[in-house]
Formats: sequence, structure tokens, C-alpha cells
Amino acid sequence: MGIITTGIISFTLISLNIGFVANFLVIWLKSWSIAYLIVIPAILLIGPKVQKMVDDMFKDTLTQEID
Repeated sequence: MGIITTGIISFTLISLNIGFVANFLVIWLKSWSIAYLIVIPAILLIGPKVQKMVDDMFKDTLTQEID
């Protein structure tokens, strides 16, 4: 999921900011690799905390539906 998301976002932002220049592919691949290296640790570190927060927020809702 991280590969696809970072690829789409980096492609979109680079094409909007600089357009399709001669070395677009090189710029995009460099940006994509940097984004991917940043997002994977973020997913691994932040993801579980966000999941716990969401679970805690909707814990009462799920309990009420079961009863």
C-alpha cells in the first residue's frame, strides 16, 4: 500500500509543480524512493497508535451494536 500511495502522490505533485520535463522520470523516481523511505517507518511507528485511538473511540459504538 505504501508503494502505491507514495508513487501516486509523488507523481501527481511533481507533474503539477514542474510539469513533464525531459528528466521527469529521474526526478519522480528519486522523489518516490525518498517518500517511500519516510513513509514505511511512519506507518510502522504511527499506525498502531492511530489504530488504538480509533479502536478506543469506537469501542462503545461496537459494544452497543452487539447488545
